[in-house]
Amino acid sequence: MIPVMELRAAIPMGVALNLPVWSIYAAAVLGNMIPVPFIIIFVRRILQWMKGKEGILNRIAVFMLNKADRAAETLFKYELLGLVILVAIPLPGTGAWTGALVAGMFNLRMKVAVPLIFLGVLIAGGIVMALSLGVSAAI
Repeated sequence: MIPVMELRAAIPMGVALNLPVWSIYAAAVLGNMIPVPFIIIFVRRILQWMKGKEGILNRIAVFMLNKADRAAETLFKYELLGLVILVAIPLPGTGAWTGALVAGMFNLRMKVAVPLIFLGVLIAGGIVMALSLGVSAAI
């Protein structure tokens, strides 16, 4: 559930520890999805509060708002499929937290945003699992 790391670190770690593949995948996806509804609901209020503070809180809020603005380009370009793509790309700065941030910032309804983010997490998990198993087999 850690931002940036999410399932991108959990899955390779589980594969390295020789844990059961489906257990790794299920735990990584579930752990990635738990904070999503809370982020969607509370992100605007929290960032506005942080933006009003001085120092590190303000800098974090500005960084997150800028990140959401950049991610919004994908959302607007590809519409709702853009949210799936944004979450599915297993690179830093993408993922469920960023997808939830964008969904919250642009007031996407929960019943629309959560399934799209979930689909993106499933895809990202599959990509990371395939890469992790491929690297593990090659070693």
